[in-house]
Amino acid sequence: MTDTVDLLHNHTSVRTYTSEPLTEAQREAIFKAANQTSSFSLLQAVSIIRITDPELRKKVMHLSANQPYIEEAAEFWIFCADFNRNHQIAPHVDLEYIEFLLIGSFDAGLMAQNALTAAESMGLGGVYIGGVRNNINELSEVLNLPEYVVPLVGLCIGHPKGEKPGLKPRLPQSLVMFDNQYRKLDDEKLASYDQQMRDYYKNRPISAPFSVRKVKGWTDHIEEHLERSKLPFMREYLNKQGFAKK
Repeated sequence: MTDTVDLLHNHTSVRTYTSEPLTEAQREAIFKAANQTSSFSLLQAVSIIRITDPELRKKVMHLSANQPYIEEAAEFWIFCADFNRNHQIAPHVDLEYIEFLLIGSFDAGLMAQNALTAAESMGLGGVYIGGVRNNINELSEVLNLPEYVVPLVGLCIGHPKGEKPGLKPRLPQSLVMFDNQYRKLDDEKLASYDQQMRDYYKNRPISAPFSVRKVKGWTDHIEEHLERSKLPFMREYLNKQGFAKK
């Protein structure tokens, strides 16, 4: 295996950081890795908001479920689907179709992944923050986001404090990758994976930011998170930003 494959195989989210900042060279290298990511037809429909002001970082943290590592990380970047730039170039094109939002969302996800992979290759760590969408109207206001720009995910980057967390088990290939046709869920394999997750949580050391041990299977996790991930205001917000009307 190559070093790159080994790096990807050993990814784990890092939520505790030292106070050491990134060097300018590290930051520029991470940005360049993100910026060189594949882009749908070279539309380059992504912008990154780097939060450097401490007071703004605190405000963003409060709007994003009060996750303390947003404030503690050396860097916090917010990846946005951005068709405002394209709109200024081609104002006559109707961008209300949902396909444009899908394009921007997919490209932003690819860029965010490349950024984290680049950071991890330097011995840094990071974690994605989907909570930036929890109060998306307020966040858009404090970031001064114009029409056709949607904040999708935040990324903390920094020097890991202490040992990196152990690998969290993922679904087996047989439940994720199918040959030629989709296959229905295999209950026996799912039950086996559920037990893997229970064993992982049972044996995971209790440390910041997780001060309470929760032992649960993946199916329990899905039930809980699907319920709390509902954002009933999202369609109205997307329409306000000019997206997903058609």
